[in-house]
Amino acid sequence: MNKQFKSTLLIAAAASCLFSSCISSPKVEPGEHKEELDYTQEDVRKAEIERINKMMLNKPIEALWRAVLLGDKDEIAASVTRVKEYLSSSLEEKDYLELYYGFKSLENSGFLKDAEEVISKNELEKLFFNQIPGAGIKKSSTKIENMNTCISGTVTVWVDLGIKVQSGMGFANRVIGSGFFIDERGYIITNHHVIADIVDPKYEGYGKVYIKLYGDEDTRIPAKVIGWDSIHDLALLKTEIKPPYVFSLGSSSDLRAGDKIYAIGSPLGLESTLTSGVVSSTNRKLFTTGSVFQIDAAVNSGNSGGPCIDINGNVQAIVFAGIQQYQGLNFAIPVEYLKQELAILYYGGLREVPWIGAYGHTYKSGLKGTGVEVQYFAPGSALARAGISRGDVITAIDGHPVNTIEEVQGVLRSLVSGMIVKVDYLDSEKQKKNCPVYLTGRPKCPGYFFYQNDSIENSFVPLYGVSLIPASTTNSRTYLITNVIKGSIADESGFSENDPITVGRVQFNDDKSMMYAELTVKRRKKGYLDVTIGLPTNLDSPYYF
Repeated sequence: MNKQFKSTLLIAAAASCLFSSCISSPKVEPGEHKEELDYTQEDVRKAEIERINKMMLNKPIEALWRAVLLGDKDEIAASVTRVKEYLSSSLEEKDYLELYYGFKSLENSGFLKDAEEVISKNELEKLFFNQIPGAGIKKSSTKIENMNTCISGTVTVWVDLGIKVQSGMGFANRVIGSGFFIDERGYIITNHHVIADIVDPKYEGYGKVYIKLYGDEDTRIPAKVIGWDSIHDLALLKTEIKPPYVFSLGSSSDLRAGDKIYAIGSPLGLESTLTSGVVSSTNRKLFTTGSVFQIDAAVNSGNSGGPCIDINGNVQAIVFAGIQQYQGLNFAIPVEYLKQELAILYYGGLREVPWIGAYGHTYKSGLKGTGVEVQYFAPGSALARAGISRGDVITAIDGHPVNTIEEVQGVLRSLVSGMIVKVDYLDSEKQKKNCPVYLTGRPKCPGYFFYQNDSIENSFVPLYGVSLIPASTTNSRTYLITNVIKGSIADESGFSENDPITVGRVQFNDDKSMMYAELTVKRRKKGYLDVTIGLPTNLDSPYYF
């Protein structure tokens, strides 16, 4: 860990961040609400056909999706042909990532036979998955007798950033982290934040990545960054050596609170340190797309990227953060997250997490989740175009059943932006339906995207969990609350249906990760007394997908 851990989900910390940071603008107005396309209008239909034809060259998969939604047979046929050409080119260039997800896009759009004219599904899966690091390593069920065996499979990750000048003095600028081998070809897993400067396009300084092996603290071996994911704090490295030991990837679903785990890493540069502890919790929502483990095994700065293993040596999680001033409050990334996107990291570059531009919560029947209710989607988003309405319940994505919002995020972790998936859902009449949906890249701050592209009354649903309708013809920022989502910021602030509310000044911090709104409200629960309150909100959330 080279950075002090900060929980982005604590409202107190959010407010502190806002007050201490520079506000980007004293007043920011949201964008106008964008109306959805009406294909029954001839001019709209012609404009969409022109757009599809332009897209076919550089964005053939999106062109196919739009053609399917339009329902024009000629455009669909032309788009299918163009996607097949794209697949053939990807096959010839051995770009198996584009080939695989392009194939799935055709399949999910109902054109499996056309896709198999390029390559059979079985042959494609062999080409795609056989290359993935760790693909042939099976989970171990034998107790490790000598932990030194596992320690030899870990490395110290050494990031050399040259010289840093402070107060006129030069100092060696380096980042130290940990990592572990997952493949005989020399592939290593670590955290993104360990190598963040190396892959940051804005960084213009010197930078090299090395590793040090167990038992050889003097030799620095060059390593190359292959792929990285800043959202889930994962990175894949490659060295040209044969590893002394290769870890097998276990299953995070095996872990329960109280289970024994071992952490291996290089805290404070002390190479190959082994500590032990238990899983304190399996459900800490510190990522915006999923939960992480809390562990009490001793970890410190430098442990980042090291493995958490079970007694059989299987990797169950990856250490990524801790709170330095508190002992025993440390966190690890479930190995499932790594397994879900390892193929994407292997094919290289920045891993762009996909989304469909929506906000929602688990829909429960009794105490059991039975899907995810769509409570909002951005104007012009994939769901809006596909015909899904607010209140519909998503039950499966890409053929994977989803009962909770966590399962939706899990499915999206295994997919890429720029592909078509099939979404199954229940409409307002509880009728089973499905539609093709085109995945785009998740914005860095989705809430800011919502605010900028929608009206206040609509964007406040995902931002604060409150539905509004205009309540004044003289003041365009005065509204009436029509619904408050349970557990939302509005709910916790005591807002109720039919409360009048006026939206005042809206501010953002520098990186648009936080928003602050001044609200004047007459709360029924407080006797309808006028009160002006300031409410901060994070502009990313586990409920954005």
